[in-house]
Amino acid sequence: MRKPQGDNKAAQGMLRIIGGQWRSRKLHFQAAEGLRPTSDRIRETLFNWLSPHIHGAHCLDLFAGSGALGLEALSRYAAHCDFVETDSTTCRQIRDHLTTLKCNTAAVHCQTAQSYIAANDIKHSIIFLDPPFHKQLLTPIIEALAGKSLGDDTLIYIETAADEALPLLPSHWHTDKEKKAGHVNYRLISVHN
Repeated sequence: MRKPQGDNKAAQGMLRIIGGQWRSRKLHFQAAEGLRPTSDRIRETLFNWLSPHIHGAHCLDLFAGSGALGLEALSRYAAHCDFVETDSTTCRQIRDHLTTLKCNTAAVHCQTAQSYIAANDIKHSIIFLDPPFHKQLLTPIIEALAGKSLGDDTLIYIETAADEALPLLPSHWHTDKEKKAGHVNYRLISVHN
């Protein structure tokens, strides 16, 4: 979730949970270059899309960054979330947020998305893919996920810069929803085995 575009909330090092049990909670994080939460507007649309599926879901937040997507999912009663992030300071901040929220239904994995996928069975019902923009990280991650036995009807959220082409998806992945907001394209994809 590291992106080159700035955002006022990111400059302040703050994210706001927009719905669920922790609605309106503000969480502070150490601002870093290119690190910002997915915008409130995009998260609101995404979680409207996910509303029939989020309660009790097992989520995987790859490229977690601030943890905004996984925290929002947990606030809306996802059963569990695995956060995957390479930066140790950012991982510590996500753990601190979970402690602040008294949430024990999550795990933070300080490693690359590819190493996490290679070492684990991916049994999550919702996967968030929000990699750094313009780094060509999506293609290898999509290929790695395609090599796993994802559950039927797994939902995958993909966020990219508007000027980035979406990599070729496996034939059994179907784009259900797609929108653009400013310089960001975002999509909800379902897996049909």
